[in-house]
Amino acid sequence: MILLAVSVAVVAAAKKLNLAYSIALVVVGLALGVAQVPFLEDAEAFITQSNVFQAIIISLFLPILLGDATLKLPFKHLMDQRGPVLALAFGGTLLSFALIGAGAYYVLGLPLVVAFTFAALMSATDPISVISIFKSVGVPKRIVTIIEGESLFNDGIAVVLFQIASVYLLSYLEMGWAGLGSGLLLFLKFSLGGIAIGAALGYVFSQLVRLYDDYPLEIAFSILLFFGCFFIAEHFHVSGVVAVVVGGLIFGNYGARIGMSETTKTNINSFWDVVTLIANSFIFLMVGLEIRHIDFGERWGTIALAILLVLAARTAALYASTAFVRGLPGSWKVLLNWGGLKGSLSIALALSLPPTFEGRADVLLFTFSVVVFSLIVQGLTIVPLIRKLRIGEPSPEA
Repeated sequence: MILLAVSVAVVAAAKKLNLAYSIALVVVGLALGVAQVPFLEDAEAFITQSNVFQAIIISLFLPILLGDATLKLPFKHLMDQRGPVLALAFGGTLLSFALIGAGAYYVLGLPLVVAFTFAALMSATDPISVISIFKSVGVPKRIVTIIEGESLFNDGIAVVLFQIASVYLLSYLEMGWAGLGSGLLLFLKFSLGGIAIGAALGYVFSQLVRLYDDYPLEIAFSILLFFGCFFIAEHFHVSGVVAVVVGGLIFGNYGARIGMSETTKTNINSFWDVVTLIANSFIFLMVGLEIRHIDFGERWGTIALAILLVLAARTAALYASTAFVRGLPGSWKVLLNWGGLKGSLSIALALSLPPTFEGRADVLLFTFSVVVFSLIVQGLTIVPLIRKLRIGEPSPEA
């Protein structure tokens, strides 16, 4: 309750000052983590425990944030931008994974498994703070859809890559070409299994809302759908993230069209607006507080190198994957590149590594450093970049 009060107070102040609340929360969290305020000590110590942080972010908040995003993302908009979304979510994510993994191995000198585990964590993007900034300065809806669509799908891919890299990579490397085939099969199993479970549950709950015109009940259905998709998929060892994305897209588009009244749509969106505000408030404050458990050990040079590596890999992956995508101006590519922020999912996954994982401290150090740099430096420079590129200005035709 103390941390909820702090986070809501920071959000309220940030909105009054017209600042991105996610960045304000990270900065306040960092300050509180370093300052050691007496009455916050117990709350900070509890919330930053690896198992608590990881459980809250992944098991509680991740299905909420994914579900809310898919519920409000029109499928037509996503299909209109399917070219850049698929290019970035699949080609861009896999290329970024390969480049960061190779760079971390050869440049940072990390062991192979540690290098590609870090690479998987850095392949996920977090659009929460960026999208709120985009909307406030009038960035075209197409860009918002592209960066939101990329994030929804690459989160699922990054989680699958993380599981393969941290658990199976060495075994597959020892198997040679057979290992490559096994890795691809496992990737397909995780992904297609998640799609199947999400599609089935999304369809079932879409049919359920046809039977009722009762928005409290239909909101309860949406809660059950998002968490059901995630935990059922995880139970069967397939991607819970992919399941929530697919289930939410079906429910928010097909289900809304065939079974939701305007009253239900208004109330269900309002409900999830409140829940996601609270979830995001907690998440970004927790990211800042996590500094308590990071041992920097005077490794600033290596940290700077890791940040440069991630930025360079993102740039190379984005331009390579969108090279043949039509209708994507150069200025948009610049903005999509700089707007590919890293977020709480990366830290939560890093904290989920068992204490016995060799190189866990390195993965956590580099992941935390890149995420904080991304949220603060990239987050604070997005608006000046938009103005410089004149993307938010109306065109003469408009």
